[in-house]
Amino acid sequence: MPTIEQLQEHLEKEPDDVFLNYAMAMALVKGGQGDAALERFRRTIELNGDYVAAYFHQGRLLAERGNVEDARAVLLSGVEAATRAGEPRSRQEIEDLLATLE
Repeated sequence: MPTIEQLQEHLEKEPDDVFLNYAMAMALVKGGQGDAALERFRRTIELNGDYVAAYFHQGRLLAERGNVEDARAVLLSGVEAATRAGEPRSRQEIEDLLATLE
């Protein structure tokens, strides 16, 4: 996996690249930079509302940080995105995570 620094270099050239934004969010999570990761997940979804994995990971991170209300909202949007994208397995994973919050 590329480093945060490498991803930042790429993002400076292509700030609207959905995959780069998502990869940066995941690298930030791994690096313990939750606030920055949440912003990057939001940016990913802003760029592509059907990027289902971003909803899952953003929702999970919010839940882990105790922000259950926001996690639920993100995950419900993720269920809708997975349905639109025709990704039943991803939808089930999001629904399973959502069920743990209730």
